Parts: sequence; C-alpha cells; structure tokens
Amino acid sequence: MSTIPPKRHALLLASLLALAGGCGVPAKQAAPDLQTIAEEAYIFGYPLVLMDVTRQVMTAVRKPVPGRAAPMNQFMHRSEFPDATFTDVVSPNADTYYSTAWLDLSAEPMILSVPDTHGRYYVMQMLDGWTNVFAAPGARTTGTAKATFAIVGPTWQGQLPAGVQELRSPTNMVWIIGRTQVNSKSDGLQVTGLQRQYRLTPLSRWGKRGVVPAHVPVDSSVNRSLLPTDQVEQMDAATFFGRLARLMKANPPAAADSSAISRFAALGLQSGQDFDLAARDTATQGAMTRAVPAAFAKLKDADSQIGARQVNGWRLNTGVGQYGTEYLKRAHIALVGLGANLPEDACYPFAATDSSGAALNGESSYVIHFAKDQLPPVNAFWSLTLYNDRHFFVENPINRYALGDRSPLTYNADSSLDVYIQHDNPGPDHLPNWLPAPAGSFNLIMRLYWPKPSVIDGTWQPPGIGVVQPS
Repeated sequence: MSTIPPKRHALLLASLLALAGGCGVPAKQAAPDLQTIAEEAYIFGYPLVLMDVTRQVMTAVRKPVPGRAAPMNQFMHRSEFPDATFTDVVSPNADTYYSTAWLDLSAEPMILSVPDTHGRYYVMQMLDGWTNVFAAPGARTTGTAKATFAIVGPTWQGQLPAGVQELRSPTNMVWIIGRTQVNSKSDGLQVTGLQRQYRLTPLSRWGKRGVVPAHVPVDSSVNRSLLPTDQVEQMDAATFFGRLARLMKANPPAAADSSAISRFAALGLQSGQDFDLAARDTATQGAMTRAVPAAFAKLKDADSQIGARQVNGWRLNTGVGQYGTEYLKRAHIALVGLGANLPEDACYPFAATDSSGAALNGESSYVIHFAKDQLPPVNAFWSLTLYNDRHFFVENPINRYALGDRSPLTYNADSSLDVYIQHDNPGPDHLPNWLPAPAGSFNLIMRLYWPKPSVIDGTWQPPGIGVVQPS
C-alpha cells in the first residue's frame, strides 16, 4: 500500500496558465479528471462505510448473542475457541477469547471498567470510524490492575468522575475489540470469569444502580445474512457516496485529510453535507458510477503496494493500525483484515509458500526449525495457526489447529524447536509438535502478541518453511 500517487494529486490541483504562441493569450485550464477524483474518494471513504455496515450487522439484535452480536453500547463475549465447522470469519483465532462492543458516543461518553487480570495479557483495542486505533488499554499500556476508562466523543465537554481516565475518540463511532489470553481449555473458565467483569456504563448511569435495557429496537432492514464486505462491494455509486457523506457528519475526517476533502469538492462531495448523485450533472454521475468498480478493484489488488516485508517466505506488515494519509493502505487492510491491531500489540507473519517459493500443499511434508535464539521474541505469547485455502481451520484427527509457547512442545537438546506440518501423522516422537495439514493447499499465520522491538524493526526474522525430503 502507498499514498495516492502524486501525479494524480497534480491533476486535481492543476491550474495551468500557459501563454499561447508567446502572445500572452491564456490557454484553457485543464479540466479535473472526475473519475480519478471519484476513485480516490471511494478508496478514502471505504473504511468508514465498511465499519458502519459491520456495526449494523453486529448490533442488529435485541440482546447479546454470545459469540455473534450485541446491541450498541453492550459487550458481546466469545468464550470458546472455534473448530473446523466455524466459518463466520476468516482466519479465526485460537489464542484469545474476544470481548467486542460497538459504541455510539454522540449522546454521552461510555465508561469501560476492567478487573484486575493478575498479570494475564489482555488488550482493549479501540478503533475510530476510519479504522485507526486511537487507544489500546491493556497489559502493554496500562497494566493489568483494575482500571476505569471513559471513552468520549470528539466534541464532548464535561467533567468525568474522579479516578476515571479519559480516552478521546476522533469519531462518535467506536469499535472495541477486546482480547484476553487463554492458556488452555481448562484455563478458559478463568477467562470467562474475567469477561463477565468487563463492563460498559453510560456516564449518566455511572454510580447508579440499574439494569441493561431489555428491549432494544432493532432495524429490520439490516441484512445479517450477507457479509459486510460483500454488501459494500454491491453498493452502487449513489448508495455508497450518499452513505459516506452522511457518515462524515458524525465521524469527521481528520485535519490531515483537508487536502483530500478539498479535491472531492469537484464531485460535490463535502464533509458535513448530504450528497445526492442524481442532483449532479451527467458527466459527474457517469464518472462516479464508473469509479466504484474501478476503485474497488484497485484496493482489492493493492497487496503488493502495502509495504509488507518479505522474509523467508513470510509476509510481515508492521505498518497497520494507524494510517495517516495512506488511504489505499487503510482501505486494503479494512477489506482483508478489518480491526487490525497496532504492531506493538500484535504482529501476524503470513506464509502461503515454503522457503523455496513453492505453494504450501499437504502433498508435501514441512518443518520449521527455530534455533534457540530464533524463537519468536514476545512479551506475551506466540502461536502458529494453520488454515485451508479458504482461510478456515482444517478438520484433523487430533482437533489441533494451532501450536505455540503455551503448548506442551518437545524441544531439542540444544533448546531449539522443530514444528512438523504435514497431512499424515508423523509418529509418536513428533506428535507433540505436529500441526496437521489438509491434503490440499493451506497457509500459516504466526501470531506474536506484544512483540519485542526486534520483530517490529525487522531485526528478528521468522525461519523458512523447509520441505522434508522422503527418507
């Protein structure tokens, strides 16, 4: 991913006054490329629109549905690990239990209360409407003691209760994605107890006795059967840009976006104002209509432009979570991994090929050899998870989908570690370190929670995935 090419910016800002034939007659001013501007506007606004559709899908219920959804300003907890039958989200997690909530801060702040986790790793990642992480209270930043935080909107002014730490969001839309470390299946009961103590309280109800609303209105028009990404992809220009304009009223762009917003004015698209495509001239309507599929194709295929490092067959992108004016990068990450953490909280090396560049496939057997000084350097924990070519868990005879430093691994005499990745059982000697693979293609994700600086700056490199030659 990268910023929008400067050449395109120049087209939008050009005001070329040349002298014709040396006689002092000004040439015609170059007309702005409306489709180019519209494509940039689509890429700029895609994360905000996707966030809003995702919010609607995940909150269109009257009461919390564990592991699925919850009304606005209420927590939804997932207190079990998915298995191979789970296909609700791609690349599911087998390391932490999730506690998520969508907030609307337009009326008042919401107060988040967390218990003492007694050293257990957790993070309450908070995204604004544009998918930037603006706060991440938890083990890394605020410790694991009992704490209280007030999440306030961009324009709120007022007095908070004593002992409550303010976390100001740039937008009124906020998504909390909480993750709590789980060490084993039996340990899950301890984590479930902690999840019950994660609480959200409107400021007006703070310190008062009360109950969670029992009858929350539900928008029956919300499509909960179609993935949010698919819903946005199917929007026509009028729907997409109309929704973007409406959303920018409550979730204003950042000050750094002023240059982009000024360019979008050529389309009639301005922050804080409604947008009606039908009211625009024919040329603008045509340009914006053509721009939608063209822009989506660009952000979908932007993987090679996101600046990820390629190391030993692994792809590692540490520049996520906060995007500044890198709009294509922001939109691409929203499409392929909405809710990405700051690299300081978690990094996710990804591999779909072995060390020679060949695609991973269960017809071959592989080994990852971690030298003693090459084990993932983390302050919390690490894992290695296997997915099929559709990015879901793979059914296998031992129901094992991930391995990591909390697994009962067998280390070599020199404290190095070998992880065996193959379709067939490698035998009793290697069974503790076996990550079962499907018969066909697959990929791997290494999760590094609270990584040390050597991961982020590239000093540490994950080992390659070697092919085991038949004996």
